[in-house]
Amino acid sequence: MSMKESYEQKLQAQLDEWGAQIDKLKAKAEGAEADAQLEYYKQIEELRTMQESAADKLAELKDAGDDAWEDLKAGIDNAWDSLGNAVKSAASRFK
Repeated sequence: MSMKESYEQKLQAQLDEWGAQIDKLKAKAEGAEADAQLEYYKQIEELRTMQESAADKLAELKDAGDDAWEDLKAGIDNAWDSLGNAVKSAASRFK
C-alpha cells in the first residue's frame, strides 16, 4: 500500500467516525428542549457542511496523481483539524 493510499484510508476512517459523532449529536438534539434544539440543529448543519467540504477534499486527493497529493496534504490537514475541533466543541456543548 502506498503512503497516499494509507493516508486516504486514515482520512476516510476519521471522516466516518465524525459522521457517527454528528449523528449522536443529532439524536441528543432531538431530545433537547425546544429552545436548545434550534441552536443544536444550527450547529449540526454547520458540522455537516464542514463534513461535506472535508469529503470533497478527500475526493480531490483520491483523484490527484501520486506526485501531486503531497501538495494537497496541507489543505486537507487544515480541514480535518477544523472539523475535528468543531465536533469536539459541539459535543461539549450538547447536554
